[in-house]
Amino acid sequence: MPTTSRGKTACTHILWTTTIAACSFAQAANAEDANRSFTRAGDHTIACYYFPNYHVDPRNEKQHGPGWSEWELVRRAEPKFEGHQQPKIPLWGYTDEADPAVMAKKIDAAASHGIDAFIFDWYWYDDGPFLERGLEKGFLHAPNNARLKFAVMWANHDWVDIHPAKAGYVPLQYPGKVTPETFDRITDHVIRTYFRHPSHWMIDGKPYFSVYELFRLVEGFGGIDATAKALQRFREKTKAAGFPGLHLNAVAAGIQILPGEKDVKNPAELVSRLGFDSVTSYVWVHHVGFPTFPTTPYTFMMDKAAEHWAKATAEFRIPYHPNVTMGWDPSPRTVQSDKFANQGYPFMATLSGNTPAAFKTALTRAKAFLDNHAETQKILTINAWNEWTEGSYLEPDTIHGMAYLEAIRDVFGLRASYQPQRGLGSGRTGD
Repeated sequence: MPTTSRGKTACTHILWTTTIAACSFAQAANAEDANRSFTRAGDHTIACYYFPNYHVDPRNEKQHGPGWSEWELVRRAEPKFEGHQQPKIPLWGYTDEADPAVMAKKIDAAASHGIDAFIFDWYWYDDGPFLERGLEKGFLHAPNNARLKFAVMWANHDWVDIHPAKAGYVPLQYPGKVTPETFDRITDHVIRTYFRHPSHWMIDGKPYFSVYELFRLVEGFGGIDATAKALQRFREKTKAAGFPGLHLNAVAAGIQILPGEKDVKNPAELVSRLGFDSVTSYVWVHHVGFPTFPTTPYTFMMDKAAEHWAKATAEFRIPYHPNVTMGWDPSPRTVQSDKFANQGYPFMATLSGNTPAAFKTALTRAKAFLDNHAETQKILTINAWNEWTEGSYLEPDTIHGMAYLEAIRDVFGLRASYQPQRGLGSGRTGD
């Protein structure tokens, strides 16, 4: 939207025994949950971003070698300063998200802890799709995908080589700007393959589609009016497919005014001119700078994020969906032998103190904000389900287990159809 060689045998043994213990703990917790009831007060929707670079993709294989996925960076991450906890070790192992059985486990864990939808970071360039197999082979073929809604956030940013990044050098691989012809192919595919799926996330019956960088979209069409017309054609095609309309969402960090633009004075005007239905955020660091390096306290970022929720809600003339971020540490995306100095992403500060308890506090504050601001539509986005190489993930690791997921469940509860009393495989109904 990103193993060391020493002591290999000993590390393997430690990882194996730690994983067994953690799995036993998680199984015990699930057994306990089976006898408890969690109810959801209020009609909140919790949508979690999903970054699908944890399966094999032909583009990545061409760049990094056969069988490569971003798990390679997770495995090889090293501590960069005193007290820095790396590498992060996934409790479930280095799994293949394009495997429907693997995705089914993720779906069960998400739905059973109060998450309503995955928003997949989704890539399509002029030469075709990228990283789509986690969604199309994994999620869409998972036997339990009725338990969770899904949508896509078109990550139409430039793709640069940060896997890993050399300090001061990040070569461009795939330009984010696409032609109008490519956009037509994108919208046809999205309507045909995603919107028609029974698990697609709808708002008022309208399929949700999010765009990461509006300025990049406008560049492709050569102007605001042409872009607005293209989005209107997208709406018309969606209606022709049998839907009452299309819910277009914009990610706030990608709303920039193009150089030389005179017709539009601010981001709110741009969103309005293009006809978007809502705005949200992808991650806290898009809106808040880090005052200290190599770490900044999570509580500081939480306070500043809450200020941004209020500012964005007042600024935009359409609903704003606030965001809660679990953590931040992109150091695994750096060349590990390079000096870790404060010189720009991914060589940048990390968040400290992002414990499950602190995350729960952030969720509690977000819930209160949702309940007090009708403009939010009571929709919360979370970063992220699995941004392992950015240090923001809800998937269980060998230190905290399911604690971050449990925080969501404890704050927001579960929908009635999510109740786990009869096991984690119960179905889901409704939007």
